[in-house]
Amino acid sequence: MQKAFRLDETDKRKLSFLYSHSKINSRYSVIRDFGFPDEDWQFISMNGKPNVSLNERMDLFREYALPLSVEAVEKCIDGFIKPEEITHLITVSCTGMSAPGLDLQVAEAMQLRSDIFRTSVNFMGCYAAIHALKMAKMICDGSQSAKVVIVATELCTIHFQKDYSIDNAASSLLFADGSAAVLVSNSVEKKGGLNLDHFYSEVAYKGKSDMSWELSNNGFLMTLSSYIPQLIEEDILALVNKALEKSNISREEISHWCLHPGGNKILEVIKQQLELREEDLNYSRKVLSEYGNMSSPTILFVLKEIMENLNEAPAKVFGVAFGPGLTMETFIASTHES
Repeated sequence: MQKAFRLDETDKRKLSFLYSHSKINSRYSVIRDFGFPDEDWQFISMNGKPNVSLNERMDLFREYALPLSVEAVEKCIDGFIKPEEITHLITVSCTGMSAPGLDLQVAEAMQLRSDIFRTSVNFMGCYAAIHALKMAKMICDGSQSAKVVIVATELCTIHFQKDYSIDNAASSLLFADGSAAVLVSNSVEKKGGLNLDHFYSEVAYKGKSDMSWELSNNGFLMTLSSYIPQLIEEDILALVNKALEKSNISREEISHWCLHPGGNKILEVIKQQLELREEDLNYSRKVLSEYGNMSSPTILFVLKEIMENLNEAPAKVFGVAFGPGLTMETFIASTHES
């Protein structure tokens, strides 16, 4: 990134400092440059080549989003249902858009039923998967036989901007590519599965200019203010208390915290304001360390870590994610009653 941004020695040291304090050890990208020596990079140019056009970026999304999404769905439903049993498909993305979109592409590639119910959650950012879970619960509440699949796929790295700014530097160090899928149903049994019990969301309009995601000729432009941790610090305790109150659940009943790892500083702020133990952040820190922030799939990666480590004891999971708005979405889920 120091070379890609063509930084002087002072800015190189600043960027190095930010990276070293990110608590991110690895991330994934569909851009092949990252597997090659610097001199062979093409998408992220090391010379005076202009920024990559929006068309070129969307070409990459069309090439890579579909196979990633299909793989995520196949892994998700394997051993539970067959593709033709999926009744509803919800696709989630804020890093690529087209018509026909990812929903139709997945349906065709997996040969899903032609009368499948499809919908898309677009351009909502990091909290979008919780919004999709909320939609899936509404569908299942209205149809006992529904088998809803959500697939959240983001290719954040295809929107790298070579012009050096604080926002672009933050994006280059935080964001990564990934895909996650969820099966939501009233009838599919899984040991260690979870019931979706409650949802609650709020918008802090004072933060609407501090986190945004806009289209431009040169790709999607991220605004990521340094004030975001401060805004979350001001609002997170009240948000959690309201969500618990509306659900008639006490703090003491929560056994697992599924926190969107938007960044290390955000996790530290949440830990402090909610007076959490260090182990309460283990799953979020693990995902941040191994994958970075993948936008919408990230909270599902954390949820998967939690579900794979549940024991026989009853569990209540409190999840929260943040995105443009500044929007804060929460959910509460619990283990199935025996």
